[in-house]
Amino acid sequence: MAAPAGPPAGAAGAECSEEALAASLADMPELARLLETDPHLKPFAPDFQRRYNRFNQTLNDIGENEGGIDRFSRGYESFGVHRCADGGLYCKEWAPGAEGVFLTGDFNDWNPFSYPYKKLEFGKWELYIPPKQNKSVLVPHGSKLKLVIRSKNGEILYRISPWAKYVTREGSNVNYDWIHWDPEYSYKFKHSKTKKPKGLRIYESHVGISSYEGKIASYKHFTCNVLPRIKDLGYNCIQLMAIMEHAYYASFGYQITSFFAASSRYGTPEELKELVDTAHSMGITVLLDVVHSHASKNSEDGLNMFDGTESCYFHYGPRGTHILWDSRLFDYASWEVLRFLLSNIRWWLEEYGFDGFRFDGVTSMLYHHHGIGENFSGDYHEYFGLHVDEDALTYIMLANHLVHTLYPDSITIAEDVSGMPALCSPISQGGGGFDYRLAMAIPDKWIQLLKEYKDEDWNMGNIVYTLINRRYLEKCIAYAESHDQALVGDKTLAFWLMDAEMYTNMSVLTPFTPVIDRGIQLHKMIRLITHTLGGEGYLNFMGNEFGHPEWLDFPRKGNNESYHYARRQFHLTDDDLLRYKFLNNFDRDMNKLEERCGWLSAPQAYVSEKHEENKIIAFERASLLFIFNFHPSKSYTDYRVGTTLPGKYKIVLDSDAAEYGGHKRLDHGTEFFSEPFEHNNCPCSLLVYIPNRVALILRNVDLPN
Repeated sequence: MAAPAGPPAGAAGAECSEEALAASLADMPELARLLETDPHLKPFAPDFQRRYNRFNQTLNDIGENEGGIDRFSRGYESFGVHRCADGGLYCKEWAPGAEGVFLTGDFNDWNPFSYPYKKLEFGKWELYIPPKQNKSVLVPHGSKLKLVIRSKNGEILYRISPWAKYVTREGSNVNYDWIHWDPEYSYKFKHSKTKKPKGLRIYESHVGISSYEGKIASYKHFTCNVLPRIKDLGYNCIQLMAIMEHAYYASFGYQITSFFAASSRYGTPEELKELVDTAHSMGITVLLDVVHSHASKNSEDGLNMFDGTESCYFHYGPRGTHILWDSRLFDYASWEVLRFLLSNIRWWLEEYGFDGFRFDGVTSMLYHHHGIGENFSGDYHEYFGLHVDEDALTYIMLANHLVHTLYPDSITIAEDVSGMPALCSPISQGGGGFDYRLAMAIPDKWIQLLKEYKDEDWNMGNIVYTLINRRYLEKCIAYAESHDQALVGDKTLAFWLMDAEMYTNMSVLTPFTPVIDRGIQLHKMIRLITHTLGGEGYLNFMGNEFGHPEWLDFPRKGNNESYHYARRQFHLTDDDLLRYKFLNNFDRDMNKLEERCGWLSAPQAYVSEKHEENKIIAFERASLLFIFNFHPSKSYTDYRVGTTLPGKYKIVLDSDAAEYGGHKRLDHGTEFFSEPFEHNNCPCSLLVYIPNRVALILRNVDLPN
């Protein structure tokens, strides 16, 4: 759960002398702004001071030893295999546990020892391969390569370079092959990166499942068929999942094997670049789902045991393994691990043109306990102390510093379930430097309500509390559901609401059943109130906008390697005879109204009403008046709603409209006039007809557009 905005339990017991507080503020003056925002953090001022100083010291060390973070984060320019101006090849690796390193492949008929690397300081190895006599390269584009590692115990290991740019798997092969990617003509970007949107509307996407066919879809398919849909729906950002290469498709991209390689199962690196460039031409920001919280345990085609030791990139012993994910955990204190991960961040920004990142598994990174078995009650002591992995936190601060220094319009989002304070505050204040955090309590609340309560028992105050419970000045991405709720084993909102009737009663040629009617109306209301009240950004997982009727399940042994559920059936919303189009239309108009009115970039809403008996929620944001009637049966004539803005109001969005599968009970030509009648602590109020299970947005037409 997210940390509460009010006084945290137990904070009063924290010890921090006036002298320690003064010293912290003298050392980092910007900390005063954070403590002014949340005075309950004052006892932990020395913790913020220490965190900032660790970040600053590491940044200074990088400057002294590497010439600065700009140069340090360009590791991909020297590590791996590179063509030189003279046609030769320069190769470099970090393998501190190796006794010998060799390069083999098609180019030398797989002779394992004919091209040995020279050992350098600090566990590094290098090799120069001269060109052929005709000055052509000895290792052409598309040829297969392998590193040969002789371990300290004499074992011969075949490995893929951690810096490999392209890996692929042929036929029924279990392991990936390293392919030397050096095309004669690489993709040239035609469009510049996008400016940071004021209101971030994210379409969470997975390229492989983006077709209705039971197969792995391609980058080209996504570019040609899905990007236009996203643009039409009014989303200004896509978050691409499962791009970093992962050997196991069913891992959803969360068991990375090759960090610098774009997944070959969808196409080539050039085709991914074209996807990003095309999105930019549409004004769409492109974020990468980056996984630096852990790595696959694969060794032959992953980082594990790269140099014959378990502690090359990862912690040694139990600390190096995540017991729930069965994956390896990075040693963020290691100099070369920092180089590797920071260079990886820069690679995706520069080589592929991404506009930022959603960092996966941040909770696991932040704590030595990785969040396992922790409830995170909101007690501030949970966020400070020896259980915090400050090596990982330093890396997070460095990564955010790098991203925002290189490209100020870049966006970073933290997936953190713990609610760590200041994670989305500026680094200069001792914060983590993220732009946004995911509001992960919101989808849990909706699922809880649908699973455990009758409609008439929904608690309006509890809904509002969950939606507005976020830290002041730390931006949140609100969402009613993401890929987590779509996966098999869970159920989407549409499935919770309509279940089996989605297969039988979604035709417009048949009358509404009570289940489908309730499902369609609540689906719209849940998404709209989440969008308008829940954060400073909004996220939707692909297909959920139209109530995709099936869960998501990747091919695996348990389903006979079937692709039937590893797809998105966009054709359903294109069918004029099916009701899915209504939900799609509402999602589109909801986003496009936000584009015009800008509630996501406006200050948090003022909630004037949360009436438990009437099931009414009313609030104002961005000069709009939002009214939700969650009552399953009661409609209200001349219902008084408070407003702070006098004037004439008109309906600008009505979930009951015919084009959204509603019952057309409202006249959109009606004008509502406020009167100086105080109501619910508002100086003015107006009378509105509010049908049951309807959401309304009214705009004050006396104000400028």
